[in-house]
This record gives sequence, C-alpha cells and structure tokens, in this order.
Amino acid sequence: MPAIIYWSVPIFIGLLLLELAWFHWRPDPQALGYEKRDALASLSMGLGNLVTAAAFKTVSIGLIVLVYEYRLWTVPVEAWWAWALLILGDDFCYYWFHRFGHRVRLGWAAHVNHHSSEYYNLSTALRQSWTGPVLKVWFYLPLALIGFHPLMIVTGQAISLLYQFWIHTEAIGRLPRPLEALMNTPSHHRVHHGSNPQYLDRNYAGIFIIWDRLFGTFTPEQEKVRYGLTKPLNTYNPVRIAFHEWVSMLTHAWRARHWKNKLKYLLMPPDWDPSEPDEPQLHLQTRG
Repeated sequence: MPAIIYWSVPIFIGLLLLELAWFHWRPDPQALGYEKRDALASLSMGLGNLVTAAAFKTVSIGLIVLVYEYRLWTVPVEAWWAWALLILGDDFCYYWFHRFGHRVRLGWAAHVNHHSSEYYNLSTALRQSWTGPVLKVWFYLPLALIGFHPLMIVTGQAISLLYQFWIHTEAIGRLPRPLEALMNTPSHHRVHHGSNPQYLDRNYAGIFIIWDRLFGTFTPEQEKVRYGLTKPLNTYNPVRIAFHEWVSMLTHAWRARHWKNKLKYLLMPPDWDPSEPDEPQLHLQTRG
C-alpha cells in the first residue's frame, strides 16, 4: 500500500500543475484557486502523513494480521468478485471512520486539519492527518475478521485514498446524474468541506455516495460553499494545524471538574459542552 501511494506522488504533482494551469488560462470568478502559503502547508501535512503512516505501518498491519488469524471465512485473493466486494466493504468501513472523525471529538482532533484550509483545490487533498493512522486501523479490522487478506485490505485503503484525490477541486462541476447518484464526486465533496450550517457533517463518502444516501447524511451542493472551519484557524504552521485541536481537547478535559465530563470531552461530538453550572466556561473548538 505505501508503495502505491509513493509511486502516485508524481501523478499528484502533475495533476496539481494541470489544475494550476486551468486556473491561469480559464479563470473562474467563482473559484478560489491557490494561495501559495496555504498550498505549501497542505503539502507539508501530506509529507508528515506519509511519515507517520509508515511509522505506524508495522503495528497497523500487525493488528490486521492478528485478527485475520481468527477469520470466519477465507476470501479468495485471486477472485475478481472478491476485489469488488473488498472495495465496497472498504468504503463502508471508511464511511464510519470518517463519520467518527466528525462526530467524536477524539476523531475530530485527528481529522480537523483536513478541513482547516479556506481553499479547495488538489493541494487540499494532501492536507492529511498526522495522527489519523493510529485511529483508522480499528475500523478496518472487521474486513480481516470476515476473511479478506491483510494485503487486500491495505491495497483497498490505498485505492480509496487515490480516488479521493481528484474530487478536491473546483475545476470540475457536476457530473452526469447517474454518476452523481452513485459515486462521490467533486460536487458532493465540496459540500463536505463547507462551513455553511447546512453543509456541516454531511457527505462522508469515500468512493460511493450511497452510504450517505442510505444513512441520512447526504446533502446536494446548492448554496455557494464556504470552505474551512466555522472559526478560521489563521495559520500556515503545519505543526499547529496538526495538533491545535488535540491541545484544545485535552485542555478542556483537564480543566473539567467531573470525571464524566473529562471523558465526554473526548467521546462526545466536537460542539458538546457540559451543562453543569460549576464547570468552567471553556471556548469551544471550531467546526467544519
């Protein structure tokens, strides 16, 4: 899986250059384009993600292999239908991992950096979490229990990540209706990156938008999308981008007087705040 991602880096760069050329030669007054410092911050986050993912790779694959030893069935690696089921199952796991990243503050602390840019272009796709790999693996263990080989699972994760790169753009409008009904598209994912109230916590899809339609989290693109967090982070420092919400979350948990509230600051949604009058008034985290 890491090899697939590493070999894709030149392709990512080539597409970035093509998008830059598109913004230059066919400027869209409604599109934001690029901001150099913002794009460099996203590239830094992407490089950091490659490092942390590689560092955690042994533990991650080890957990998948361990669960695979207790598999209920053995899915044949050589069967085409097994790979089709894998992509579908991988995307189902991703949907719940992504939803966890928005609706549980512990997950949001790891995922918020991906939403911190107020621009929406292919460089935004590279603004990946430095701590997300530690949380992600747990959502894919059911695939190993079912009987998918560990190498199939990590390959499926790579395919999902590669697919999601191209949907981070304003250069592509809405696609034909059948594709918009089935697949995650730039239009659907622009909604996901919106800080407009009606766009918050919507369209968690990775490859297939069907999960959002099935579980009631789908919203079509209508109003012009405002990108970023509800309260802008106002920094291009990759370290602050990566860890600001961890600091905020742990500070809130530390200052909470009741143990149940300390735990809830980790496990409740990002906008949760205790109702007890004796709890200190804390500044809630940003949303996006």
